[in-house]
Amino acid sequence: MENVTVFGAGSWGTALAIVLAENGHRTLLWTHREDQANEINIKHTNKKYLPETILPTELTATSDLETAVDHASIFVMAVPTKAIREVCGNMSKTLNKKALFIHVSKGIEPDSLMRISEILESCLPEEFVSDIVVLSGPSHAEEVVLRHPTTITAACKNIQSAEKVQDLFMNGYFRVYTNTDVVGVELGGALKNVIALAAGISDGLDYGDNAKAALITRGLAEITRLGVRMGGNPFTFSGLSGMGDLIVTCTSVHSRNWRAGNMLGKGLSLEEVLNNMGMVVEGVRTTKAAHQLALKYEVSMPLTSALFEVLFHEKPPKVTVDELMIRMKKREIDNLL
Repeated sequence: MENVTVFGAGSWGTALAIVLAENGHRTLLWTHREDQANEINIKHTNKKYLPETILPTELTATSDLETAVDHASIFVMAVPTKAIREVCGNMSKTLNKKALFIHVSKGIEPDSLMRISEILESCLPEEFVSDIVVLSGPSHAEEVVLRHPTTITAACKNIQSAEKVQDLFMNGYFRVYTNTDVVGVELGGALKNVIALAAGISDGLDYGDNAKAALITRGLAEITRLGVRMGGNPFTFSGLSGMGDLIVTCTSVHSRNWRAGNMLGKGLSLEEVLNNMGMVVEGVRTTKAAHQLALKYEVSMPLTSALFEVLFHEKPPKVTVDELMIRMKKREIDNLL
């Protein structure tokens, strides 16, 4: 049994806290909202994010950051990408012992172009970080809480730390593999949200299965091109955190990125979509970061560039698709990596 604190009581943070609690770990869930912590402790529900789920009675919550930090030496970071710096900055004021940090957020910070592990390294005092592990893969919280079979990857340069996380989470319905390719796992998890937005737009335009299959396939090709250019292992992008996560996020109604794209395809503006969602859509910020990375590393990413124009320059989605279809002829496999 371990003492674990999960920071972030959204759907994914709550689902992972349930897995940990059911595995026998003393699990505390931190939220910045006192009313949400009270609901979890008293009613054993988290209605906003998992309305049909009853939480284990042994899972407790707090809105006090110092209590959350003091509880454990294993921290699961499940807050949105844009909140990582603020939460880590506040945590740094109360850290007093080494801790293992496990991050499950899938994004890239625009402008700085830092991956989540890089943000954590820059924000946390080095003397209090024993290691940083990425946990990523095809995993909708709504299915994990139903105990449906789910398989993901724990990645760390130090394989022993990845194996510790594997042991922490693994059970009969939650299988964890290990990987030492942190760059590839983080980029696969982040960039698939860009393609999922595009897949939602395709469905919103009623373009059907042919178009979406092509979009997913070519999306994986450009994710791999950028990932390898940045130091990722090409085989990682064929794995759970690459192809696996891409498939599930582009095809499931549970995917908030797909849902956001679907509304864009039906004619709503980005502002209207984000207001309707009521939750963070990581793919929007990541599209901007991915576009910047493509320019920085001089990598061809036509789908990402097209989506950037739709999101940030209000280019009509149908016009964008038409332009993608009439680009210069190419061979399929050339320059894949």
